[in-house]
Amino acid sequence: MQWWTWFVLGTLLLAIELFAIDAQFFLIFIGAAAIVVGLIGMLGINLPGWLQWLLFAALAIAAVVTMRKQIYAKLKNRPHGKVESDVHQLVRIPEELAPGKSTRIEYRGASWTALNVGKNAIPAGEEGRIESVDGLTLHIRGTH
Repeated sequence: MQWWTWFVLGTLLLAIELFAIDAQFFLIFIGAAAIVVGLIGMLGINLPGWLQWLLFAALAIAAVVTMRKQIYAKLKNRPHGKVESDVHQLVRIPEELAPGKSTRIEYRGASWTALNVGKNAIPAGEEGRIESVDGLTLHIRGTH
């Protein structure tokens, strides 16, 4: 294959991983292997087709086996933001919120789900205190 074909293949695999599906970081390394084979061809090292495919497979397998687990674990376990800093902050509740019920609220410029984890209803317009954060759900309790 031509060197640029490997670049196209690698870029497609990277794009599919990043924008289309969550392949759990496998396609990143397979795409990178294709790009490395393309770089070798671009440098003027002409390998026969079967050797290009063998090198591609070897690089992809080696990268997935040796690096994927550690890098994926680091990325997966990284918090998406400092949500623990939101604990104990006050949020205004737009409508009466009964215990165990949820509603949509605006907080820090984003739309969140507020779940009343307290034993008492929170009246409309009153504030609730954030007890914990679970994804985009704020677990709140009335301040009174």
